[in-house]
Amino acid sequence: QVQLVESGGGLVQPGGSLRLSCAASGSIVSINAMGWYRQAPGKERELVAVITRSGSTNYADSVKGRFTISRDNAKKTVYLQMNSLKPEDTAVYYCNQDVKYNIVRSAQFWGQGTQVTVSS
Repeated sequence: QVQLVESGGGLVQPGGSLRLSCAASGSIVSINAMGWYRQAPGKERELVAVITRSGSTNYADSVKGRFTISRDNAKKTVYLQMNSLKPEDTAVYYCNQDVKYNIVRSAQFWGQGTQVTVSS
């Protein structure tokens, strides 16, 4: 079984910063892509950023230049550094990891979600 545990959400003023973390544990052979998604009230879940095992990244247009995704393969952890936060960044943030959990099988796993609220 694979578990993802997120941390780092909270309340921050516009223009502030937060850093999210998501650590994987359990039966893990390797981890391919890691990503962050978010879902605001009344909206669909959307991709925020993704990073491949080799370190290639891709961002939603709305966060380019403000958010940075990174990973530590040894710690099985993905990070999302969020700077210059705006009220429209308010959402529940979910991490997603593409985990190879035995020699032939892999699957997508999700974190429990962490609330990020940007408000004065």
